[in-house]
Amino acid sequence: MDLTPRPSEPAKKPRKWLPIILLSLVGVGGVVIVTQFLRSAIDYYCNVDEIGIRSGCEEATRLRVQGTVEENSLQKIGSKTSFVMTFNNKSINVVYSGDPGGVFQECISVVAHGRMIDGTFESNRIEVKHSNEYAEKNADRIESSGSAACSQAQG
Repeated sequence: MDLTPRPSEPAKKPRKWLPIILLSLVGVGGVVIVTQFLRSAIDYYCNVDEIGIRSGCEEATRLRVQGTVEENSLQKIGSKTSFVMTFNNKSINVVYSGDPGGVFQECISVVAHGRMIDGTFESNRIEVKHSNEYAEKNADRIESSGSAACSQAQG
């Protein structure tokens, strides 16, 4: 029997936990940021008559709302623009932060981005549907939107 001592096994190096912890935190942080970005990037698309009725068109959420700027409702109040937007004989008051400029006017279809606050739709972005080609291809849709009176008045 050999009683000579065996050579000792090399000592295990302690695992370096700091890099593992940092990489884990960066990964979790990235997932949180992407999730928040995707959640805030979703604006549900609704018609005026669907607000508070259709799923996804709740008043508490950020929305994109389609409607027609009602005739004789456009007002400039300081740096804000207010108007009434109509679709399928339902209307909402809209306040836009700024001057929509461009081809924005009464009796045209618009999409306003924002949220309902105390019964008023507060918008921070306005898109204007201004193509004659759209009007020709979608005449029945424009008539059903409640903008037919404006369309006929403008000729």
